Amino acid sequence: MTDTILLGLIGDNIAASQSPRLHRLAGAQNGRRVRYDSLIPRLEGLDFCALFARCAAGGYRGINVTYPYKEVVAGRLRIDDPLVAAIGACNTVLFRDGPPRGFNTDYSGFVAAYRRVRGDAAPGPVLMIGAGGVGRAVAFGLIALGATQIRLADRDPARADALAMALRAARPGLSVVTGTDAAALAVGVAGMINCTPVGMVGHDGTPLDGALMAGADWAFDAVYTPVDTQFLRDAQVAGLDIISGYELFIGQGVDAWAIFTGLPLDQDRLRADLAAGRDAS
Repeated sequence: MTDTILLGLIGDNIAASQSPRLHRLAGAQNGRRVRYDSLIPRLEGLDFCALFARCAAGGYRGINVTYPYKEVVAGRLRIDDPLVAAIGACNTVLFRDGPPRGFNTDYSGFVAAYRRVRGDAAPGPVLMIGAGGVGRAVAFGLIALGATQIRLADRDPARADALAMALRAARPGLSVVTGTDAAALAVGVAGMINCTPVGMVGHDGTPLDGALMAGADWAFDAVYTPVDTQFLRDAQVAGLDIISGYELFIGQGVDAWAIFTGLPLDQDRLRADLAAGRDAS
């Protein structure tokens, strides 16, 4: 088959995203041409809802959705998986066979990234900074990994409290602590996670002073552009196991490709092509 697979990504700060390359390379493995559009609402002259509607009616097989629209889009989708419904955020949308369907491959991607680096090691008590769309997926991933306590730090107390309520409903008896001061919540944790945009291209910095990382075991940053964030550099200096946002990027992308197409994918080849800077175009 030679017809083009039309996909896209909606987000506010996606100029440096590697998702277009990932999906074009995935298509090339299957002898298929992929057009993967980067769609920034402001540059398209549309708000998110109007841009989403244009995609739904415009021949797209599916789209990925990133910051800050993962929670917004969930309310516009049919979500069949109770876990994804509980997460309340979607990063993958399929426009086929009925109403748009929502999925969350951030969840599965994070679990795979953690296992790749730490195997069966338990997360222990974890500080997670940022309770937005990717944070919700990662928090549910922590439940699946057996975290004993989740501490949620977010500038918006209502958002953190809403996520805490959803987590307790999903795992009765789970200890969830919320607050606005990440430094105060960092004391005594085993894992430290950044699920804010701080550290990505255009949002320099780190959400946590590196001096507060001493004594923890591991750190994960959902940011992958750049891969080497200040948050992870500080964690490495402190001797923590490092889980890069690049691992989440690979995992969510592989799972999204399967949802979009059902076509096979050699993940080792994909990683090699991405690392070598190759493209299918």
